[in-house]
Amino acid sequence: MVLGKAANMSLMDISKIFSLLQPKEDEENESQQLNQAVSNNDDKLLSELLVQDQYRRCINSRSGWGIPGTPLRMAAALGHLRCLEVLLAHGAEVDSLDVKAQTPLFTAVSAKHLDCVVVLLKAGADPNGSQYNNCSPVLTAAREGDVDILQELLDHGAEVDVRPKVPEWASNATACRGPLYITAVYGHLKCFKLFLLHGANPNFNCTDEKMLGRIKQPKTVLDICLHYGCGVEYIQLLIDFGADVYLPTLVTDKTTQHNEAVQLLLKKRVCPKTLMSQTRLAIRKYLPVANKMSCIDQLDIPHVLKNYLKHIT
Repeated sequence: MVLGKAANMSLMDISKIFSLLQPKEDEENESQQLNQAVSNNDDKLLSELLVQDQYRRCINSRSGWGIPGTPLRMAAALGHLRCLEVLLAHGAEVDSLDVKAQTPLFTAVSAKHLDCVVVLLKAGADPNGSQYNNCSPVLTAAREGDVDILQELLDHGAEVDVRPKVPEWASNATACRGPLYITAVYGHLKCFKLFLLHGANPNFNCTDEKMLGRIKQPKTVLDICLHYGCGVEYIQLLIDFGADVYLPTLVTDKTTQHNEAVQLLLKKRVCPKTLMSQTRLAIRKYLPVANKMSCIDQLDIPHVLKNYLKHIT
């Protein structure tokens, strides 16, 4: 595909290419009929159309008002599951892009259609979305607190420490704010824990050492949680998953004497982790980040130890 040959394309470049990929006049009618069938959630009509060559040739055509997209994108956006399944069965491109460089999966995640997300991922959709889009399905699910959708994305290998794509010259603290930061600020505790379970870095939202080196005072996740007044549960989770309790800069005064989160952090600075806790961290660190939870299931150890590695009490 032509998009795959230019990793440094700008969004303007992509838009120009899409203008060349618009359906020809003699294909416009067929494309509109496909979109109309999807819009009406008429999967039977859609099936009847797609057995005909002239319609099947238009299955990946981008058309429509607003944001021109493929029929698959429309099905994902509307949550029309049966139409989405019919399109995939007839060869629709699962990671086709619209003019915003968004995939059907990204659209389904944004619209909170869990069933469509599941089907697209099983069909081979990239859980990280498009490299040309500044956002990603994971960042979107993190912001919205969609724990079920997030679970599906992470189970299919989505990057846990993904961050917004910005130019290299725009290196600042905001550019390093990944999904763990987002879930803390928005108060999505279940999503916060889910990221840690799947191997998110408990110290920084960004694992890009080059970018972190350009920031004078990069903030740890612990710093962020304390700054935004997150509950003590967030601090405890970060500590349990190996966050360095000595990294945050703490200023203790009368206002922090009754702050449970600060007091917990101060306590952990003088109380070393137990041998069991350190062993768990060492084993989890050894396991690959991708599919970490399924890797634990494959270990030849007692079930009770598997649960301990998964932080199941």
